[in-house]
Amino acid sequence: MYPDFSCPTVDKVYVEERAQALGKRSLKKASKVAGLKLAISMMDLTTLEGKDTPGKVEMMCQKARWPHEAEGTPSCAAVCVYPNLVPVAKKALEGSTVKVASVATAFPSGLSPLPVKLDDTRRAVELGADEIDMVIDRGAMLAGEHGKIFDEIAAVKDACGEAHLKVILETGELGTYDVVRKASQIAMLAGADFIKTSTGKIQPAATPPVTLVMLEAIRDYYYRTGKRIGMKPAGGIRTAKQALHYLVMVKETLGDAWLTADMFRFGASVLLNDVLMQLEKERTGAYQGQEYFSKD
Repeated sequence: MYPDFSCPTVDKVYVEERAQALGKRSLKKASKVAGLKLAISMMDLTTLEGKDTPGKVEMMCQKARWPHEAEGTPSCAAVCVYPNLVPVAKKALEGSTVKVASVATAFPSGLSPLPVKLDDTRRAVELGADEIDMVIDRGAMLAGEHGKIFDEIAAVKDACGEAHLKVILETGELGTYDVVRKASQIAMLAGADFIKTSTGKIQPAATPPVTLVMLEAIRDYYYRTGKRIGMKPAGGIRTAKQALHYLVMVKETLGDAWLTADMFRFGASVLLNDVLMQLEKERTGAYQGQEYFSKD
C-alpha cells in the first residue's frame, strides 16, 4: 500500500510571476556580503566529466576548503564526484568540514536495473561518500509509474545507510510544473533528505519557477509532517546575482530555518568565482580580473 501521492495542481501564472518578482529583490552592503558568504557555504563544487582525474579532484577539494584568502570566507559545503574518485576527495578533505557527495544509480540517465543502482549506491558509500545524489527514472515518472519511482527511491535510501540522500528529478525532462510537483512529493514520501532539480547535463536545468514549485512542495510537506526536507537547485546558476535571488526565494518561501547548508545547497561549477569577485568588489571597491581566481 503506497502513501497518498496526490498534490495540488500548480498555478503556472502565479509561479512564474512570483519567481520573477522575487528575482527583483535587491540586497545592499552588509546584507549582500552576508548573502554572498552564505551562498559559498552552501555550494557543492562539482566535477562530473569523463576526463576527471585525481589531480583535478584534489585541486577542487583544496578550493572547497579554502575558496579565498580573505578572512571570513567560509568553506564550501561539499564536493560532488563520481564514485571511483570518492577516496581521492576524502583524503584531500581530511580534517575539514567539507562533505563528499557521489552521484549514483546510473547517473545521469537512471536507466539501469534496480540491483545495479543499489550496488552503485552501496559501493559509493563503502568508498566513503557522505552524501548520495541519485537520479530518478524519468521515463517511469512520465509514464505514471509512481509506485516504481517510490520503491526505487526507498530502496536507494536504505542502501545509503548513514549517508544523506539527494534525489535528482531532472526537471528539464519532466515537462510540466505539475509533474515536477508530483515527483517532489513522491521523493519526499520515499525518504529523500534533499530534492534536487537537475544533473546539469540537460537543459533547461535549474530555473527560478521550477525551484519555487519544489520549495512550495517542501513547505507543504513540512506543514503536514513536521519534517524538513532540503533543496538543491543545480545547473545554470552562474552568477552571484542569481544565487542571491535564490536565497531570497528560500527565505520568502521556507524561512530562516532553511538558510543553512544542512537544508539548502547550490550545485556549482562556475558560480563560486563570480561570488568571490563580488565579495572582492564589496571589500576593496574594485573588481578583480578572472585570472585572479583559480579555475579549478
